[in-house]
Amino acid sequence: MKAEIQDIITRLRTSDLNGRDFRQQAMQELAGLHGYDWSGIYAMQDGALHLDAYVGAPTDHQVIAIGVGVCGTAVSENRNQVIQDVREIENYLACSLETRAEIVVLIRKGEVILGQIDIDSHSVGAFDASDEAGLENLAQLIAERWD
Repeated sequence: MKAEIQDIITRLRTSDLNGRDFRQQAMQELAGLHGYDWSGIYAMQDGALHLDAYVGAPTDHQVIAIGVGVCGTAVSENRNQVIQDVREIENYLACSLETRAEIVVLIRKGEVILGQIDIDSHSVGAFDASDEAGLENLAQLIAERWD
């Protein structure tokens, strides 16, 4: 796991926040990492992904249908997505013309998908298995404090 993400998790464990406030705090922390140019959480609501907490430029993608884009694909395939170059994705939803790489990690409570962590980078190949492992651990903590 990426040491910087583990440091963030350690700091977040001391937070007394829960729910959306906690999710916003987590995204603020991630936004400080090199290459994490947009950090957000989409929450599952009424069969779609709804923008929840985020740090970065505003996006037109407030609601994303399951199966559409990297975020929707993560839910439809029930697995994380690590995309090295978004220009190679046929159904990519561009939030920013500067985005080149994206990672989406599902947030689960048991088998139920609560939402996902979505990180965009302006650099091709910005994310690897250490990012995914760190974000999976963060997703577990977020799930514990979801409500």
